[in-house]
Amino acid sequence: MKNQTSQTSSTYEKALELNLDDSVYGTFAEIGAGQETANWFFRVSASAGTVAKSISAYDMTMSDAIYGKSSRYVSSQRLGQMLEHEFGILMERLGPLRGKDSVFFSFCNTVKARGYQDQGECFGWLGLRFQRRPGDPPSDIHIHVRLLDEENLDQMEALGVVGVNLIHAAVYRRDNLKSFAESLVENLRHGRVEVDMLRFSGHGYDFFDNRLCALQLVESGLTEAAMFRPDGEVVQASDALYGKPIMLLRGSFDPVTKLHLEMLEQTKDLFRRRVASAERVAVDESLELCEISMSNLLRGGEVDPVDFIDRADALQALGKTVLISAFAEFHRISAYLSRNTREPVGILLSIGLLNELFKPKWSENLAGGRLESFGRLFKKQVKLYVYPWQNRETGEVVTSDSFRPPEDADLLYRHLVASGRVCNVPYRNLDLLRYTGRDIQRMIDAGDPQWRDYVPEVAHRMALAGHDGA
Repeated sequence: MKNQTSQTSSTYEKALELNLDDSVYGTFAEIGAGQETANWFFRVSASAGTVAKSISAYDMTMSDAIYGKSSRYVSSQRLGQMLEHEFGILMERLGPLRGKDSVFFSFCNTVKARGYQDQGECFGWLGLRFQRRPGDPPSDIHIHVRLLDEENLDQMEALGVVGVNLIHAAVYRRDNLKSFAESLVENLRHGRVEVDMLRFSGHGYDFFDNRLCALQLVESGLTEAAMFRPDGEVVQASDALYGKPIMLLRGSFDPVTKLHLEMLEQTKDLFRRRVASAERVAVDESLELCEISMSNLLRGGEVDPVDFIDRADALQALGKTVLISAFAEFHRISAYLSRNTREPVGILLSIGLLNELFKPKWSENLAGGRLESFGRLFKKQVKLYVYPWQNRETGEVVTSDSFRPPEDADLLYRHLVASGRVCNVPYRNLDLLRYTGRDIQRMIDAGDPQWRDYVPEVAHRMALAGHDGA
């Protein structure tokens, strides 16, 4: 098998390279947007070197007869059923004949592409079950894509390119996550597809941390946000957020502090009462998110993956779901959440971040300036829940009611408070307001044991990681 490809090849060249590699052999099963991936391998000739079978069980009854029942046809579950069936048959029928020399693969996808008089969102699950070496147990790669072209033919074309990229990357780029992820959208103009979930599993990936995949997708600009649960499972974010009331706390979480937990706990009752009053969904369906934006992960212009994992470990040890986003502006995270749910959304922040919202830099790229920024922020069901701050010099506790915005925004802010868009969160432990996250970082660096009083015990080890003298 060849080493990792060092330069970008066209889709034609990638398909031909695979066809001419006599060690790679597999099957294709594509549902929902034609057989666009398999078509590339037939188009470039020498397809007998790669393609053992190509199938499209488009009819639901036929699909169920082959792969079994599924609650959703375009889903991770259905993709798993397809990979299990197709790879099993491949190994059963061809394993004895050429298993010593071939690395087998099964490529599958299940897709909702643009249909007749259909204006809904278009997306798909693509996956590969493959062997790293002849005779190896299988490995799996699953991705979820959003198809952003308006026309069906354009979506089909893009899907075929992504499919070829996925197979090619699994064979030649699997040992470099950044190269693998970014190659998935090679030969496609930016904005045609979004890859918002990438997950490795099976042989060779027992100790691989898929949270790094989530981070890489956002860092490389393949998606705006990625998400994983408290158990570390990477999930497709828009699917997990769909139809749920969402309470989000954004921050750097470096380190995670008791104040973060206090903010969440004090806001929870307020938010749950709001959800209950809406009477559309059960309160227990609410989703609590801790969001880290890329701007809060960058150190010296780069992301430290070890530092990221430490923060993620700390949040997950406390039972939190983590969202990584490319959104520096609050109005962008608000728009993202509102796109995925019609239920109430609450964004929790401190007085310091509330003050930050009024700075010109967050609206300088908007034609409507500050008014447009706030209009986008509070679109639909979004409210801000503001936690107090204590002035160190005077001892005054500043709440959302006593907060004073810039003079030219005073009337706007008063309107937001009066209309219930900005809600005050009561504090319970004044001592937790004494130190910021940066103060606690300095304590850790200086070896001051007082920091332990302000960081949850289960997060102590992660808070210490990367700090000298602690």
